[in-house]
Amino acid sequence: MAQSPAIEGLKEALRRLPGVGPKSAQRMAFHLLARDRDGAQRIAEAIRIALERVGHCQRCNDFSETDLCPVCASPRRDHALLCVVESPADLASIEQSGAFGGLYFVLMGRLSPLDGIGPDELGLHRLEALFDEGQIKEVILATNLTVEGEATAHYIGELARARQIRATRIAYGVPVGGELEYTDRGTLARALSGRRDV
Repeated sequence: MAQSPAIEGLKEALRRLPGVGPKSAQRMAFHLLARDRDGAQRIAEAIRIALERVGHCQRCNDFSETDLCPVCASPRRDHALLCVVESPADLASIEQSGAFGGLYFVLMGRLSPLDGIGPDELGLHRLEALFDEGQIKEVILATNLTVEGEATAHYIGELARARQIRATRIAYGVPVGGELEYTDRGTLARALSGRRDV
């Protein structure tokens, strides 16, 4: 049985969300139409407002409703320390840890030549301009530990070192509360090679 074009359109729209397949999209669409039309209106209005108001911070490229996001505008942040992350979600995770007091640069992706994502697509010229301002003394490369993330960290590290800026990589290894018996080989190898004095 064919669904109405409006329902099919809603299901297709919901499938654009990460991790949402055909069955999940159908379940969400039917739920919103059958049981939560007020919720559907609130979602639609929130999306409309976010699309109208949210842009990018002119300095760090994070999402922001103002020219400078609250982190970049804060005089309490260490302007000599810059953490480069792949996404706003990564920035939020680091901020929630409370362990970092510097500034950020959000790439909105990672180098992936096979997908046509190179330095220009990531806006690395903007990052180079920040490096050239002369305030940054250390750049912390907090890209994901994937092949693309490692390549991105290496590329940015080279840009920083060419300007005599210290480039460091986030530490990785056994998670707090983790047990060695259940830790994968790659993580254990990284933990052993990245060991430090106690």
